Amino acid sequence: MVDFVRLQEIVRDRLEQDRAIQSVEAVGPTLEAAVADAAALLDISIRHIEYEILERGSDGFLGVGKKEWRIMAYERVVSTRKKHRENLFSDGTEEELEIIEDRDGEAFVHFRSGGEVLLKVTAPSGNGRRMTDEYALRIIEYRGKAEIEKDQVTKAVDEALGAYINVGSFNHNPMNDSSVLVEIIEGEMKAFITVEPPSEGGSDVSFEKYINLLKSNRVINGIKEDFLRNYMDQPVYKEKVLAAEGTKPADGRDAYIQYNFETDLSKVRLKEGSGGKINFKELNLIQNVVENQPLAKKIPPQKGVSGQTVTGTSIPAKDGKDINVPIGQNVHLDTDDETVLADINGQVVLANGLINVEPVYTVEGDVSVKTGNIIFLGNVIVTGNVDDGFSVKAAGNIEVRGTVSRAELDAEGDIIIQQGINGKNGGRIRAGKSLYSRFIENANISTGDMVMASDGIINSQVDAFNRIICNGKRASIMGGRLRASEEINAKIIGNPTSGTDTICEVGFDPKSKEELTNLQEKKDSMEKQLEEIKINMQTLINIKKQRKSLPADKEAYLQELMEKRNLLLEALKNTEEGIKKIQTFLNSLKSRGRVSASQKVYPGVKIVIRDVRDEVHNEYKAVTFVLENGLIRVAPYEEPAVKKGEDGNTTD
Repeated sequence: MVDFVRLQEIVRDRLEQDRAIQSVEAVGPTLEAAVADAAALLDISIRHIEYEILERGSDGFLGVGKKEWRIMAYERVVSTRKKHRENLFSDGTEEELEIIEDRDGEAFVHFRSGGEVLLKVTAPSGNGRRMTDEYALRIIEYRGKAEIEKDQVTKAVDEALGAYINVGSFNHNPMNDSSVLVEIIEGEMKAFITVEPPSEGGSDVSFEKYINLLKSNRVINGIKEDFLRNYMDQPVYKEKVLAAEGTKPADGRDAYIQYNFETDLSKVRLKEGSGGKINFKELNLIQNVVENQPLAKKIPPQKGVSGQTVTGTSIPAKDGKDINVPIGQNVHLDTDDETVLADINGQVVLANGLINVEPVYTVEGDVSVKTGNIIFLGNVIVTGNVDDGFSVKAAGNIEVRGTVSRAELDAEGDIIIQQGINGKNGGRIRAGKSLYSRFIENANISTGDMVMASDGIINSQVDAFNRIICNGKRASIMGGRLRASEEINAKIIGNPTSGTDTICEVGFDPKSKEELTNLQEKKDSMEKQLEEIKINMQTLINIKKQRKSLPADKEAYLQELMEKRNLLLEALKNTEEGIKKIQTFLNSLKSRGRVSASQKVYPGVKIVIRDVRDEVHNEYKAVTFVLENGLIRVAPYEEPAVKKGEDGNTTD
C-alpha cells in the first residue's frame, strides 16, 4: 500500500518530460538543506523553488539507518497579469492588480468505507496544466485495486469541481482500514492525531470520521476543521499532527483614566509661526480649561473571557480591576460617574495623582524666554518681573511682584504691580477693573475702574473709567495725557522745568470719547467720498443728457458709482447712529468731574472738564478744578473719593 508521497512519485516521470523549465535533483541531511542545494544548482532564490519529495530522510537510531532527503526541484513560474485602468481617470498606463501563481490541476483519491472509490479533481491556476484522465486513472491504480468507471473519471476531470464524486468500487476489508490514534496533552489544551495507512482493501479516513473519532475521545472544542478537510486529501501517515487546540483565557483589562490634557509637564509644546519659525515666547506651558469642560474619563474595567480546553472544560479568566476616579480640587464627576468636569475656569494639573483645577497660576521668577507668554483663565501671580516683549493675559487678576517693562498685560480683573511700570514708550496694559502700581512711567494704560499710583505718573497715556489717583509721599503727575470720568487727584500736577505737556481730562468716559472721535473721523471720511462720487456722477449724467447715451465703459462706471454711493450712504447712516448713541451716553454721565492737587499745580497744565478746556497760567496750591456755569473754576482742595484699606490698597 502507498501513501500520498508515493502517489507524487507516480507522476514524476511525466512531469519531468512536460515541464518547460530546468529541474535538478538534490540531496541533503535535512529537507531544508536539500532545498538550499537545489537553489544553488538552479542559481535562483529559495523562495522561487518548487520541489517534489523523491525520498524522505531519516535520522536513524544512533547513526544506524540514517537516510538523506532526496528531492526533484525546479523554478516556480509566476504569471503576472496586468490590467488597464478602465475608468474616467484612465491615462493609458498599466497597473499591476494581482500575481497569480501557476499551479497544475490535482487529483485526490479516497477509498470510502463501504467500498466506494471517490475522486476529487481541482482546476489549474495561472498557466498551470489541467489534470488528465491518464494521470487520474494512474493515481487510482496506485491507490489500490478497484473497479473504475472511466466515463465518471472523465467527467470528474472535465468538470474539475474540487469535490469528491463516485467513480468506482473496491472490495472493502474493514480489518485493513486506516486507523487514527488521538492523544490529548498539555493540560488538555492540545489534541494530536497519528494516522496509520490502510492496507489492501482498507478504507481511508473521511473528514466526518476524523471529527467523530476526536469527539469519541472527548475532544469537542477547538477542532481544526479546515485543516482536517485538507488532511483528508493529503494525509501524512505515522506522524503526529495537531488536530485541535483549546482556547486560552483572556483576562479583562483593568480600568484606566483617559486624560484630555497633557499629564507630563516636562513636555514643551512649541508653537510654529509663519514661515515655519518657532515662537519661543509661546511655550504653551499652561493648560487652560473652562467651567464644565471634560478633563478626563474613567474607562471601566473589562470582564475576562473564559478559556476552554479541547475537552470542553472551562478555564476561568480574571476580571479587570476597577479604580477610583482621581477627583481633586475644583472638579466634580458628571452624572455618568465616569467623566471629570471642571468647576471653575483655571489651569488643570495632575498633582499627587489627583486632577485639580487651580484658579491661580504662579510664575516663580520672571516672565521671560524661560516661561514664554502667559495666558491663563484665572488669576496670575508673577514673583519676578515681566521682561520686554512678553505678555501676560488673565481672565482674573494679575499680580506682578517685580517691575513691568515694555510688555503687554491684559486682565479682566485687577492688575497689581508692586514695583512699578517702565513701559519705555511701548507695550500696553489693560485692566477690566483697576490698576495698582508704585509708579507708572512712559506707559500706555487703560482700566475699567481706577488707576492708583503711589509714587506718581510720568509721561504716560492713562485712561480710567472712574478715577486716577496718586496719593503717596511723592505722588506727582508729570507729562502725558490722563483721562477719567470722575476724578484725577495727585499731590503735584505738572513740572516747572519740563517742556512736556501735562493734560488732565475729566467728566467723560475716555473709552467712549475715543470711540466717538474715531466714528467722527470715519464720518468725515465717508462724507468726503460721497462728495467726490456726487461730482463724478453729475459729470457723467450731464454727458449722457447731451449725447443721449454713454459709451459702454462709461455706463458701467456710472452704475458702479451708484452702487458705491448706496453702500456709503448705508454705512454713513450706521455711523451717525453710533455717534448719536455715544453722545447720549456721555451726556447722561452724572459725574461733574474734577482735577485736584493737594500740594501744587504748575503753570502749563491743561485742564479739560467735559467739553470745556483751560490752561493753568499761575501756580496754585491745594486746589481742585471744577466746572461751574460753563467755566472751569478753582476751588479749595477736595480729598479723593477713596480711602486706605486694611490690605494697603485703596478702596471706595
